[in-house]
Amino acid sequence: MAEQQTLTSSEYISHHLTHLTYGKNPETGSWTIAHDAAEAKAMGFNSVNLDSLGWSIGLGIVFCALFWLVARRVTAGVPGGLQAAIEMIVEFVDTSVRDTYHGKSKLIAPLALTIFVWIFLMNFMDLIPVDFIPRAAQWVGVHFFGADPHSVFFKVVPTTDPNITMGMSLSVFVLIIFFSIKEKGLGGFIGELTLQPFSAQNKLIQLILIPINFFLEIVVFIARPISLALRLFGNMYAGELIFILICLLPWWLQWSLSVPWAIFHILIISLQAFIFMMLTIVYLSMASEKH
Repeated sequence: MAEQQTLTSSEYISHHLTHLTYGKNPETGSWTIAHDAAEAKAMGFNSVNLDSLGWSIGLGIVFCALFWLVARRVTAGVPGGLQAAIEMIVEFVDTSVRDTYHGKSKLIAPLALTIFVWIFLMNFMDLIPVDFIPRAAQWVGVHFFGADPHSVFFKVVPTTDPNITMGMSLSVFVLIIFFSIKEKGLGGFIGELTLQPFSAQNKLIQLILIPINFFLEIVVFIARPISLALRLFGNMYAGELIFILICLLPWWLQWSLSVPWAIFHILIISLQAFIFMMLTIVYLSMASEKH
C-alpha cells in the first residue's frame, strides 16, 4: 500500500486511529480542521469528530430509508429476500422486548429496533477494507482541497469513537430517569435511590442510612450508561485495531488472516448490537417496575 510505504508502522496505526476533527484552535482562535492528533486533542471540548458524526447520521438515514422502502412495498404471500430479512429482524426484536420488558410502553419496541439496526450498521463498517474509504477521502482532500495527504484523517467506524457510544448511552440514561419518574413519581424515584438496599423502621436510623444508600445506588445508577458505552467502544476498537495490524503484514498473510477474522467479527458486531439493545430494554424495564 502506498500509504504504508511512506509511514512507519506506528505512524500508520496512529493515522488510522485519528479522527477528522473540526474545532477551535486554542492558539489562533480560529475554527479549522485539525492537522494532527495533538492539535485535535488541544481543541478539547470545542471540537467535533466530523467522520464519526457524519457516518452516524448517514447510516441512520440509510436505516430509516431502507425500512421505509420495505414498509411501502410490503407484499402479502411470499415476501422478497429484503422484506423477509426485515421481517425477521422486526420479529426478533419484538420477541426480545415482549420477553424482557414487563411494563406498557409504545416506545420500547421502536427504540430497541432502532438501537439494534443502527448499531449493527455502524459496526458493520468495520468489515470494509481498512484503507478503502480513508484513501478515497485522502484523494479528495489532496485533489480538491490541496491538503497534505498525511494530514487527512478519516475513520469510518462510528462505534470506535467513545463520543458516539457515550452519546447513545447518555440518551438511554435520560430515558431511564424519565421512565423512573413517570412510573414511580419524583418521590418514588428519590426514595428508590435513598431508602434501599438498607432500610429500618426507626426514623433516626433510616435518616443515617440515607447517605449510604444514596452513595451505593448512585454508583450503580451511573455505572449503567458508562458500562454500555465502554463495552461497545472497547470491543469495536479492539476489532478495528486488529484489522489495522493485519494490514501491516506481508500481502500473502493479509488475506489468510483478514478473511477468518472478518468472518468471526460478523459475530462480534451482531453480538454487540444485541447486547446494547438488550441491556437498554432491561434497564428501562427495571425503571418501570414499582417496588
